[in-house]
Parts: sequence; structure tokens; C-alpha cells
Amino acid sequence: MSLRLEHTTGSAVTVYAGDALLMRYVYVPTTPANESPRPYAHPVNTLAGDTLTNFRPNDHPWHHALSFTLNHVSGANFWGGPTCLPGVGYQPLDNHGTQRHLAWTTLAVDAAGTTATLAHTLAWQRLDEILFHEERTLVITLAADPAAPAWSLRWLSRLVNVSGRRLSLGNPHSYAGLAGSHYNGLQFRGARELLDDHLDPTIKITAEGGLEGVAAVHAASARWMEWHGQLDGSLRRVTIKFENNPGPLPWFVRRSYPLAALPVQFGHELELSPGAELVADHTLTFRSIP
Repeated sequence: MSLRLEHTTGSAVTVYAGDALLMRYVYVPTTPANESPRPYAHPVNTLAGDTLTNFRPNDHPWHHALSFTLNHVSGANFWGGPTCLPGVGYQPLDNHGTQRHLAWTTLAVDAAGTTATLAHTLAWQRLDEILFHEERTLVITLAADPAAPAWSLRWLSRLVNVSGRRLSLGNPHSYAGLAGSHYNGLQFRGARELLDDHLDPTIKITAEGGLEGVAAVHAASARWMEWHGQLDGSLRRVTIKFENNPGPLPWFVRRSYPLAALPVQFGHELELSPGAELVADHTLTFRSIP
């Protein structure tokens, strides 16, 4: 089984393993402006064909399956939906940004057919101002062990502040005092049934250091977190492992509406001077359990 790419010019790149669709990466989205349009991956499937992501769920339509975003950039909302204001709470504001595809730098599968690379440049824009220039690289790899059907996605984003001014990155926890609401960075909105435990203790959330359960994992500093879930229909069980390659970070996780975020900042605003770089480097591994 080898990887292959199917490019719909000006829209999306679909990654296949043989005939199995692993991921469709939509790089020119058509989502509404108040959802902060940005490239996203949906569906994200297991090798067995189960869909793991949820796109525009009715509770939070701005949760775009698997995407990379920032909550608050000097007043611009790149996450989508309402903005949380200090002492006021969530308000619908006309402050949304967008991530605009500029050019592909790599669209290739290696000679062995086990690794595919999707790399492109983007502009993070609010109205006529470009705040960041990003170099984004997605590397899809098939597991070497055929007895353990899995594939991984490394998501590497390098953002440079090109605004010519100091930018302040925040989230509702850091700038609005809403404790625990530190969502930002790479977000994964999972299929609604994924973590429904139906009194089954093997369906759970764990993290490095023996942590288990939302109360223990949420906001805990760990290098990795893992979801143990099950899908409706096929009844197949899966694990999703989220790793922050540089080291521990304070996880954001919700179970009732399955959501993981790998924050780039937590309790305090992150200040970026003109020309400063922000790097996010994560690996997600999707495994079907025989």
C-alpha cells in the first residue's frame, strides 16, 4: 500500500493510502467570514476508513475539523465565532481574520510511497493588513508495522510577524480571565461519538505521567495526550495520540464535544516583536485497534 496525492487545483489536496482516503486538506476554504476562514483537514480517516473529524459542528460551527489557528492577535480573532472580552464575556464582533494560501512549495510522495509532504506558504490577514507570513509543512507517514495499522501527521508551522508592529497573542484565559479557556494553536475537533464511554472504562483520555480523565489532563503540562475511542457504525476502536515535539505544553481538552487544542500560550499574553518567529511542531498518530 502506497501513498498518493490527488490535487484539485485551487481547492484541496487529498491523500490516499492505496484506495483508502486518509485526509483531505482544503487549502482554499469557502467557510463564512465570521468563522475565520483557514485551511483545514477534513475528513481525517483511519486506515480502516472511519472518519475521526467533525467539520462545522452545530455547537461550534467555527470548529473546522483539524486546523491551526490563534485565538486573539492584537484584537484580531483567527479562531472564529464570538470574542471573549474582559468583564463582558463572549460578544459577536466584526474582528475576524483569515489565512490565505499563497503558494505550494512541495507536493510530493517519496520513492518508497510511505511519506507524503504538503508544504505551502500562507498570509494571516485582517482586512488589508498582513500580520503573519507562515511556512506550513504537513508530513504524512504510514506506520512501518503492517500488523499495527496506523498513520501519522506531523504539522509544522513557522509564523513570522511581518506587521511591522508588536503583536500580542492571547486567549480568554490570559486576557479575559476566563479560567481554563486557553484554547488556541492546532485544534482537533473529533467525531461526536468518539469519546462517548457508554460506561466502558477503556474509552478514555490519558496523558504523559499517568494522567487520566479530563480533570487531570486539562491544563496539565505533558508532552503527549492520547484518546482511546470507538466509532459508531463500524464499532471499531481507535487511538489518537497528540504529541508536542519540542516538549510539554498545557493541554486543552473537552470530552462532551470532543476537542483537543495544543496551545502556543497559556496563562500570559505572548508578545511578538516585528520579525519574531512563532513555531508549532506537533505529531498526530491515528491507529485502528484490531
